[in-house]
Amino acid sequence: MDDRQLLLTAVKAADDKRAEDIVILNMKGISLVADYFIICHGNSDKQVQAIARELKEKMSENDIQIKRMEGFDEAKWVLVDLGDVVAHIFHKDERSYYNLERLWGDAPHENVSSELNK
Repeated sequence: MDDRQLLLTAVKAADDKRAEDIVILNMKGISLVADYFIICHGNSDKQVQAIARELKEKMSENDIQIKRMEGFDEAKWVLVDLGDVVAHIFHKDERSYYNLERLWGDAPHENVSSELNK
């Protein structure tokens, strides 16, 4: 699975659990950590965990190994490292506090909505 397909699979998994305000940052040439950041949030601890769990299940179904998952038990900021794609799943209150979109403001936003509806 290439980077773009990995990104789409992860975004669809988040969307399936009603993640809100999904933002995708293209980090190519900006960060050595990953090519894409997915940033989204849930409105409760349970929803944050459900989004992370769905992401994990979809990756497992596609034989993609999650390199690391941090913060699941606290459910305030769950980081899921998929290699070239890193998903940041926030609790709504935490997202505004950390404001990664502003921190990485020079990263272009990706729009994948047309590709998700295929």
